[in-house]
Amino acid sequence: MPYFDAASAAPLHPVARQALLAALDEGWADPARLYREGRRARLLLDAAREAAAEAVGCRPDELVFTSSGTTAVHAGIAGALSGRRRVGRHLAHSAVEHSSVLHAAAAHEADGGSVTEVPVDRFGAVDPAVYGEALRADTALACLQSANHEVGTEQPVAEVGALCAEAGVPLLVDAAQSLGWGPVPAGWSLLTASAHKWGGPAGVGLLAVRKGVRFAPRGPAGERESGRAPGFENLPAIVAAAASLRAVRAEAAAEAVRLRALVDRVRSVVAERVPDVEVVGDPERRLPHLVTFSCLYVDGETLLHELDRREFSVSSGSSCTSSTLTPSHVLRAMGVLSEGNIRVSLPPGTAGADVDRFLEVLPGVVAEVRERLGAPAAPLSSPRSPAPAASLVVDALGRRCPIPVIELAKVIGEVPVGATVTVLADDEAARLDIPAWCEMRGQEYVGEEPADRGSAYVVRRLG
Repeated sequence: MPYFDAASAAPLHPVARQALLAALDEGWADPARLYREGRRARLLLDAAREAAAEAVGCRPDELVFTSSGTTAVHAGIAGALSGRRRVGRHLAHSAVEHSSVLHAAAAHEADGGSVTEVPVDRFGAVDPAVYGEALRADTALACLQSANHEVGTEQPVAEVGALCAEAGVPLLVDAAQSLGWGPVPAGWSLLTASAHKWGGPAGVGLLAVRKGVRFAPRGPAGERESGRAPGFENLPAIVAAAASLRAVRAEAAAEAVRLRALVDRVRSVVAERVPDVEVVGDPERRLPHLVTFSCLYVDGETLLHELDRREFSVSSGSSCTSSTLTPSHVLRAMGVLSEGNIRVSLPPGTAGADVDRFLEVLPGVVAEVRERLGAPAAPLSSPRSPAPAASLVVDALGRRCPIPVIELAKVIGEVPVGATVTVLADDEAARLDIPAWCEMRGQEYVGEEPADRGSAYVVRRLG
């Protein structure tokens, strides 16, 4: 069964498995002890730290291992904010950061701090100049991911890092999605990553803090990992994480070329074979293995299950938000279509034949789901009477997307050019998908108006 969700968790690399099994025999003792078994464990821990630091591009004494990437993010943000509390309590981050950053920012704001969310363009990238404008005299920390976890867009880390350095603000970079493909560009002050994203075992994160960055760990003090990651080190998993990071980096250049060609094929063929599809994310500045697209008039959850029945494992939107009823915060910030969203992220070693079979199966699956939902076959129907209605109201209250958009598409042709259709909907996704439909169909999105229940979305027919 082809597994196309490496952005959530990559399959365990063979080197990680070998290192894990060996370390279970050799690295079970306490590395803080001075007896023979402890010294052996310490040697393994030091070697793993040196290997990880080399991959990150920092000194070994700047890097600690945590229990997860999320823990690394939370510890990094809290420690930097605490260490620079005399400067101020302002935090800046992009609108498309991983949920771990957003949760840390929300906790900071609830505790009395201030937060600025920097917007992104339709590709999901920040404008360095706009990010620079968000930096203030009281900014204690800035956060910017190296590449987006949902759409693959790479961020201008070097440019934003230069602006942060000029302003005297440390920059925390979440490198979870990109570290296995290569080092992060210069300019960061703190860096976080997660081993299961590159084929290491789950439960290992990295936190690197450059020398000179003011950092004060929050919570009870610990004796291990420089006091920045309390608790006993999971040494076998750490050894496996470091070994696999070195291994995937050695293979990254060649594998990136191969997977980029497969992703390019997905991007082009999906757009050719599937009507009414929007491929999202930057077409050039992106991770080599990831592509995301949204299909009009399709329920993403249903599409995911239908592909699973045909033995394809993919993700719908973000793995951190797909279980909720709200659209992905990343797609919302980009202003792109969210319904029928599928993320394909290819693990190293993916066979081209599996990608070809996916591209053969996908169009039929999308057509089947659309037919089941009663989606209109034609882009725009003609007026069915010589005297079309001056305006129409569509009541889609209590119905989840894509139904409100489907109902809008069914009736837009029944009003004359210049007239409006008002869609009443209480599904949060409608706020994103109706404007996206208007852009795809060349109609005018007038705006959102208050309603007794939900919201009223007004669309003007242009042609």
